[in-house]
Amino acid sequence: MAFTHVLPDPNNPITPAGASTGTLPVNGPGYASVSLKSQLPSMTTRTNSGRAIVRNIAGHKWEISISYNPLTRAEFEPMHAFLLQKKGATSAFFVSLPQYIAPQNATFATYLATSALKPTADVAAGKDTFTLDTKSGTTFAIGTHKAPSPGDIFTITDTNDTNHLKVYMITRVETNTDYSTNPQPSTAQVKISFTPPLQRSVQSSTTTVDFTDVKFRVINKQKDIGYNLDVNNLYKLSLSLEEAQP
Repeated sequence: MAFTHVLPDPNNPITPAGASTGTLPVNGPGYASVSLKSQLPSMTTRTNSGRAIVRNIAGHKWEISISYNPLTRAEFEPMHAFLLQKKGATSAFFVSLPQYIAPQNATFATYLATSALKPTADVAAGKDTFTLDTKSGTTFAIGTHKAPSPGDIFTITDTNDTNHLKVYMITRVETNTDYSTNPQPSTAQVKISFTPPLQRSVQSSTTTVDFTDVKFRVINKQKDIGYNLDVNNLYKLSLSLEEAQP
């Protein structure tokens, strides 16, 4: 059985044993609404002349709020058990958001179904841009396979660093004819900028940039796991989650 520790949803089932595959899997409920907030705590001071000086005082994290339509007991109990097993904020788990199941550009998403991308070179922690290159499959060419879009998210899979689980969001996509910073991408390449900057260094030879079904590693901000039951015997539940790195 595969224990992937993913919050149950329509694309991520769970069995009575808490696994994602096995005997009697059931799909989790869909979300009524989702909010995603980028949080980078900072402190602002002002000089006598009125100039503002802003300093980041903590690392970046994503905050996620999820609400559900009223749930039947059959829909509610597998998810409730999953959350109880995590003991509030004690144990991290993964959550998939429906708007990020695939990149926005359908042609690019189709390319990724059979091919993979990597950075063209090693990238140091703190950098917020790199150029994409073919990792495996069909050689990438932006004219044929298109590109990711601002607002797409990605994670890094590094065989030398399994703790690099941070989620990044693309803020700019540059091509050979439309770029603002050097080096200029080649005619087949695409360069992406993203937020936050890389939290860990990345080695090109051991890295895959994942744009499909990106999952956030989170903890439950709510220490108490509770619910409301209405007069129709339907359960009401909402979640407040925050990204947490290993």
